[in-house]
Amino acid sequence: MRRTERLFQIIQILRANRSPVTGRSLAVELEISLRTLYRDMAELMAQRVPITGEAGTGYVLDDGYDMPPLMLTADELEAAALGAAWVATQADPSLTRAARDLVAKLSAAIPQELRPIVLDAGSRSISTRSKIQDPFDGGALRRAIRERSKLQLAYKDQNEKVTNRVVWPLFIAYLDRDRFIVAWCETRKDYRHFRTDRVQELEVLEEKYPTRRTTLVKGWEEAMAKRH
Repeated sequence: MRRTERLFQIIQILRANRSPVTGRSLAVELEISLRTLYRDMAELMAQRVPITGEAGTGYVLDDGYDMPPLMLTADELEAAALGAAWVATQADPSLTRAARDLVAKLSAAIPQELRPIVLDAGSRSISTRSKIQDPFDGGALRRAIRERSKLQLAYKDQNEKVTNRVVWPLFIAYLDRDRFIVAWCETRKDYRHFRTDRVQELEVLEEKYPTRRTTLVKGWEEAMAKRH
């Protein structure tokens, strides 16, 4: 375990305990010597992490302490890098760019010794099939979801029949190699799944749908549970 990662782990252990944690207990859990543990505690205190206590009595992390958001462990960084790599191979162009920007920002913000975890991760997302190209702006669709805007869709079903629908978009679902717009359909008065590659036209309407998105998503989850 790298020292930076070990320092993060010490903070996590102290956050999980309200009573003082002895140096010996910390050393055993981290599988390090007491001498190393005392050096680590001195380093954390030098970095103004609000830890009180001393050797022999135990250590306590002050209530209300928030770790900086980029104090991530090696596994957390690798998970973020893997997730971003998967998005880059599966999502629409604007989200792909965002995933690559995320990796660049992570590598610039974390300590030097952790950068190889992001830039040369031990886990990789590999795709053997070409990426689906949607005939609409994926960024516009995601904004519509966030802002609860209705959509006007021209949609071609599996029988090649094209219908026009007004739908309330809830989220984009990724299933194997396909992407679906999960939505409430005004025409069918029910939840429907629209494969993005079958959408012929997509227009974001100015009108907002009236129901809270979280309520609709919960309704969709209940409907799926009943079907299965």
